[in-house]
Amino acid sequence: MKTITPVVKPISQIEIDPGSVVTFPHVSWQEFELILEELGDKRSSRIAYSNNTLQIMVPLPEHEVPKDLISDIIKILLKSAGRRYQPFGSTTFKKKGKAGVEPDACFYIQNYQRMIGIRRLPPDAPPPDLAIETDVTSKTTIDAYTAIGVPEVWVYDSGKITIYILIDGEYIESNTSSIFPDLPIKNIVLTIVERSWQVGNYQALEELESAIATGEWNVISSR
Repeated sequence: MKTITPVVKPISQIEIDPGSVVTFPHVSWQEFELILEELGDKRSSRIAYSNNTLQIMVPLPEHEVPKDLISDIIKILLKSAGRRYQPFGSTTFKKKGKAGVEPDACFYIQNYQRMIGIRRLPPDAPPPDLAIETDVTSKTTIDAYTAIGVPEVWVYDSGKITIYILIDGEYIESNTSSIFPDLPIKNIVLTIVERSWQVGNYQALEELESAIATGEWNVISSR
């Protein structure tokens, strides 16, 4: 009888093309922790883990522009409103035994003061107030954010932005942001991102600051 020996290859040696997602089912929490350690911090891939399913994603290069720009938009809007914040980039957030996720960007607003000076996320750290995803987000990713308890998640993909707000332990799609309830946030983000492709990030953000100064949101939202 022929014996088949399975081939075991370290996760870090698996080649994943940009824009691809690889899914690994039946991954225990202990295995997930070992995989995170193996992958290390300096990598282009991002992970999402929930319900014993691990997904590893490699974003496309063109996702970097919207990611950085949306982060800058948020910073400008918070600063203009006199609201302090602490950005936390694409830190790995975990709910022990349940979930793990790495946003493209995230912000602490309510608990910003508590997070100042933090270099490595402590186990008892609160979730960020806002997380940003700039590619297709799977159910595994959304489930991970739900388990961790991030109050608001924005997903930007192919010229569309979806806002998810956590209500009673479940994400509900919303046309408005709980963080910027008085702003046409979808129109602002989509307009500035589109303008950046036409005139560059610097000028697009200048136009945003000008709209803030004059209060003419209708002008910037209708471009």
